[in-house]
Amino acid sequence: MSTDGVKVIAIDDTELIDLSKILEQIAEGFKISRITVVHNPKGSITKDFNRIHEYSIFLTPEDRKDCIARTLEENETPRKMRRWGENSLRTERKLSFYPIYIRDSKIVRIGEVPDDNFHPTGRNVILDTGEIEVWPIDQDGIERRWNFGLDSIGQNLDRITIQKVDNSYDLFLTHEVTVPKTVWTGGEYDAGNYGNTLLINILGEKKFDFPKSINLVRRCVYLTTSEHKSSLVLDYFAGSGTTGHAVINLNREDGGRRKYILVEMGQYFDTVTKPRIQKVVYSADWKDGKPVGRKGSSHAFKYLRLESYEDALNNLQLRRSAEQQQLLDLGGRFAEEYLLHYWLDTESAGSLLSVAAFERPFDYRLRIIREHEALPTRIDLVETFNYLIGLRVESSQRIRGFHVVSGQNLAGERILVIWRNTDEQDNAALDAFFQKQGYNTRDREYDRIYVNGDNNLENLKTGDEQWKVGLIEEEFLRRMFDVQDV
Repeated sequence: MSTDGVKVIAIDDTELIDLSKILEQIAEGFKISRITVVHNPKGSITKDFNRIHEYSIFLTPEDRKDCIARTLEENETPRKMRRWGENSLRTERKLSFYPIYIRDSKIVRIGEVPDDNFHPTGRNVILDTGEIEVWPIDQDGIERRWNFGLDSIGQNLDRITIQKVDNSYDLFLTHEVTVPKTVWTGGEYDAGNYGNTLLINILGEKKFDFPKSINLVRRCVYLTTSEHKSSLVLDYFAGSGTTGHAVINLNREDGGRRKYILVEMGQYFDTVTKPRIQKVVYSADWKDGKPVGRKGSSHAFKYLRLESYEDALNNLQLRRSAEQQQLLDLGGRFAEEYLLHYWLDTESAGSLLSVAAFERPFDYRLRIIREHEALPTRIDLVETFNYLIGLRVESSQRIRGFHVVSGQNLAGERILVIWRNTDEQDNAALDAFFQKQGYNTRDREYDRIYVNGDNNLENLKTGDEQWKVGLIEEEFLRRMFDVQDV
């Protein structure tokens, strides 16, 4: 998992040493921290010991100081919010001397820093409104100061409690902001309850072995993104989708806008990874495959299926001359002679994606293996082309038989892409549509325009317009297969 420049790797004892050696060689500029996580309290019995832990390895950039967030840990005994000892006097930090108003054992508001010549009558001052002013004054009447200045007290109210000591009210801290420790223990990291059982409740049955605790992954994401809540979280080995689930949960909790990319090649993507994300978007809680409540998210995701090597081979239609086939049929050194001169790109030219495919681009299909059977599957050429040219899409819509996409490429050029079924929308229809939409006027100027099929859009330029027209199919094949001449 990679988050905002920080990389996190989960590993067990078996490969920890080898992985550490590799990281030390390739992770130049990163600090390596190994965190021990008690993820299986019941243990997994080995030859000599009962293993209850695994590791999370954090790689943090050495030139950054804010990579890992601080966390709140509960105090066994709340400590006073009023400072004591060295540097604790009012005069040593005036902005930390102010009243906190309480009523019915609850903080209702924060006061202002008084003038230097103002001195409260005591630790507690009862007002006519029924509120009680609480000041940082000790048992000897000495004016001290709070742990927090007036600028930061509001961010820490949720960890302050009120206690009555010696007939007066005082404030105490229930949690401390601490640096995360290198050993994580606690029931929330139990992969049995918060990994396996959680996933069974979401899907309704067991479909995946050894999912990680959602709380473990959530903490890893939180530690690396709490100060950067718009971070992109990338999981190279998504498995059951725990990382995506954790990002969704964390955004719900703190209002973040983190995004995630999950990469998975397992067959369980369709039965586990994708359904899990769909379900946790719909509802935060599940039991026996059914939602418990309707606390969901306003959320959209898309998934892309990349063509595998097997799928590519499955779609090859080799074209051999009679002489080549005869050499293969003879076998022996004749076949060897043929194989030495075997040119895959020549024999398979056009079988994966021909120019004819762009005549009706919305109906294009490739044979994709699904459960050991090659099935014709529709391929989204529009989306694929957007990625090929590095287009940041701003608008994508169907307008009167045309699919129109606009945005900017990585070079900052304004791009317009127009798709059509050429047997339904000829060049006359394309010209009329182009002019009616006003694409050739200066207020909608584009640097580059792509369209499938031969056209005469270049001839529609007026004035000093500089846009260029390219064929989608030529650009597509050039970028995918390095084909220069179509």
